[in-house]
Amino acid sequence: MNISSHYVVICTEKVAESRDFYVRHFGFTVTFDSDWYVSLKMPDAPYYELAVLDYRHETVPEQYRQPTQGILLNFEVDDVDAVHAQFQAAGLTVVRSLRSEEFGQRHFITRDPNNLLIDVITVIPFSGEFADQNTTSAEG
Repeated sequence: MNISSHYVVICTEKVAESRDFYVRHFGFTVTFDSDWYVSLKMPDAPYYELAVLDYRHETVPEQYRQPTQGILLNFEVDDVDAVHAQFQAAGLTVVRSLRSEEFGQRHFITRDPNNLLIDVITVIPFSGEFADQNTTSAEG
């Protein structure tokens, strides 16, 4: 199999609100925009994609028409402290405070308009008991 693309589709009734959230706070650009489906890509890295779909649309099999839940989106960034300050200034809810973890992350968790969790992360060196469990370098 040759996979040419992979991305998450958030099923919601808040299509426009979700679109605006990911454009405003994460820098996505809109590549397709309708009242039931929005496709988003990062302008400088178009292989990073995200889509939003009205879960009630006929394209979704009827027995599966429900909002997305129980998902955690991870966004790795160069400077999580700067993003945290930016999100606080924008009034976004932080549900897990900014912290450094021994398992190699400095991060905080916020949520989107659908109450999906978003973990914003900067990779840091592993420490403590996790240093021996790491099979890659902290840089990648």
